Amino acid sequence: MPIHTAEAASAKFKNCTELNKTYPGGVAKNAKVKNVGGKTKFKPFVSAEIYNAHTKMDRDKDGIACEK
Repeated sequence: MPIHTAEAASAKFKNCTELNKTYPGGVAKNAKVKNVGGKTKFKPFVSAEIYNAHTKMDRDKDGIACEK
């Protein structure tokens, strides 16, 4: 596992702007989720741990927090 992933996993982002600086496509809870909110520019980073810490940022409840 890359070092930056472990460091970011322990981070708690205040909002989607902060999260998107590290993960431009947002964070998905697993690789099987599909975006229901429309078109996105970036592919989300997959991490159940980070997603679970930021579930309130998944406004459309599709399993991807802060998708862009």
